[in-house]
Amino acid sequence: MNFKAKCAAAAILAASLAIPFAYASDPAAPPAKKHHATRHERERGPSVEEQLENLRQQMQTQQTQIDSLKDQLSNKDQQLQQAQQAATAAQAAADKAQQEVDQQQQAVTANTSAVSTLQSSVSDMKGSQASLATTISDETTAIKKEVSSPDAIHYKGITISPHGSFLAGETVYRTSTMGDGLNTHFSSIPLNNSQAAQISEWQGSGRQSRVALKATGKDGGLTLTGYYEADWLSSGNTSNNNQSNSYTLRQRQLWAEAKTDSGWTVSGGQGWSLAAETTDGLQRGSEILPATIDPQYEAGFVWTRQYSFRVSKNWGNKIFLGASAENAETLNPAGSGYSTTDFEFGQAGDGGGLYDSANNYTPNPAPDFVIKMAFEPGWGHWEIFNIDRFFRDRVYPTGGSPYNNTVEGSGIGGGFRVPLANKKLTIGLKGLYGEGMGRYGSSTIADVTVRSNGTLAPLRAFSALSTVETSPTKRLMLYFNYGGDYVYREYWWTGATTAEGYGVPGSFTNAPAMSGCNTQPTTVSSDTTFSAPSNCGANTKDVQEVTVGNWYNLYDGPKGRLRFGLQYSWFERDLWSGLGGPLNPDGGARGNLNTFYTSFRYYMP
Repeated sequence: MNFKAKCAAAAILAASLAIPFAYASDPAAPPAKKHHATRHERERGPSVEEQLENLRQQMQTQQTQIDSLKDQLSNKDQQLQQAQQAATAAQAAADKAQQEVDQQQQAVTANTSAVSTLQSSVSDMKGSQASLATTISDETTAIKKEVSSPDAIHYKGITISPHGSFLAGETVYRTSTMGDGLNTHFSSIPLNNSQAAQISEWQGSGRQSRVALKATGKDGGLTLTGYYEADWLSSGNTSNNNQSNSYTLRQRQLWAEAKTDSGWTVSGGQGWSLAAETTDGLQRGSEILPATIDPQYEAGFVWTRQYSFRVSKNWGNKIFLGASAENAETLNPAGSGYSTTDFEFGQAGDGGGLYDSANNYTPNPAPDFVIKMAFEPGWGHWEIFNIDRFFRDRVYPTGGSPYNNTVEGSGIGGGFRVPLANKKLTIGLKGLYGEGMGRYGSSTIADVTVRSNGTLAPLRAFSALSTVETSPTKRLMLYFNYGGDYVYREYWWTGATTAEGYGVPGSFTNAPAMSGCNTQPTTVSSDTTFSAPSNCGANTKDVQEVTVGNWYNLYDGPKGRLRFGLQYSWFERDLWSGLGGPLNPDGGARGNLNTFYTSFRYYMP
């Protein structure tokens, strides 16, 4: 409304301004006939009526113009409204078109994504088909291999493998005869002046051949394992070398194991002692043994192979802790100066039972206990362990009541094995020190001695073994060992010039006689036994061994392994000094032995 009023006002103003111009521009009146008028007539102007008529006509004209302007304004308003409506409609159409464009763009994007996904799926399907074809081919090959040449037998989810079995043909040559067969009884090495030290021996045997069978099954987070291992290094009452070499099968290992994914392991049965060195935490079956051909291994090697029940825990394959209760047995008391009538220690096996009546068995009050911690920080294997043992005998004191006497022995040990030179060289050191530890040294010298009152006394002992192994080629492995078992003197005064115990020195009148150690016997004690020097009966002080050997793989492939081994060992067995002339700086006697081994083995794949 304001717009229209403003237009009307503008029109009126324009008309008022146009009036003077209208008068000035009016057309001239037609020329009058010339006549001579009077002066009065010439001076008279238009009349009022004429002026009013003219003004009326002008107002009508202006009104017409105003009406025309109003019509024009109305038309413009209509056009403007139509334009606004058209613009609104156009905007709505544009919005709709934009929406449709957006929808189309979304559809295009979705289609593009779908096409890309489809292309990726097709590509994945092609890859999957290729992988599936490869997998099927590999599985077919594996199935054919399992059928034609399986690595293991699968039975109800259990994997059964003979890995560890081998057949062996081996020989040994000794510069002294010992009657030991392949294994060397270290603490019985003949003294240099004995009859046995004057004659050499050669033996050949396949008795170290081994049968092994391992069964493993997994159910959820639990892995169950059973292991059996046997050889023929035993001797029955009728076994001999006369014709058929009929030696009995010997159990080496028979154990069962349960292992959880959380690192706990429980196992029981006959196997290597927890004190033996391992290479995979405290895992059974990962024991690292000297690479020797000699079945008695190496002087200074710490081990037993007995019944045990073991529990261990693994923390991140870095720290391992285990405890074991193991079958106990005490080596017969050794020493001099005590009476054998004031105590009872052990007994022969019952012929009607399951123990051989030719051997001695001790009444153990408790098992041996072993606690061990191992570390594998990323370079090598490190371990420390403790052994506790218990010894018992029946004492019969003079003038008193018999009673049982129990004493304790304990030892601490440790060792390490680390790789060098890009794992082509390995060095290791292992040792054990304590009281009553003789059984755990490979020389098995002595565990205890006896006091004059018949009670047992554990002997201090020390065992250690150093090892260097190198593999300059894939086929060849060389090994170098030096080790020894040492038993300390342990004796007590029984008078002004007498003593009792182990290693009684020559300063006592009742010390073992040593005057004949450098004299060879001229007679034999029987037709089948070589005599030792008379007056040469002191206790063993130590056994040392130096070994150099090699294994060479003639073949190592999918069909198994065929290898050949050579070994040389030098031994020295030293006695504590006794009563008589000295033979060496410490006053004792010694026996030296050189041995040469060969081995030809085929290992099951």
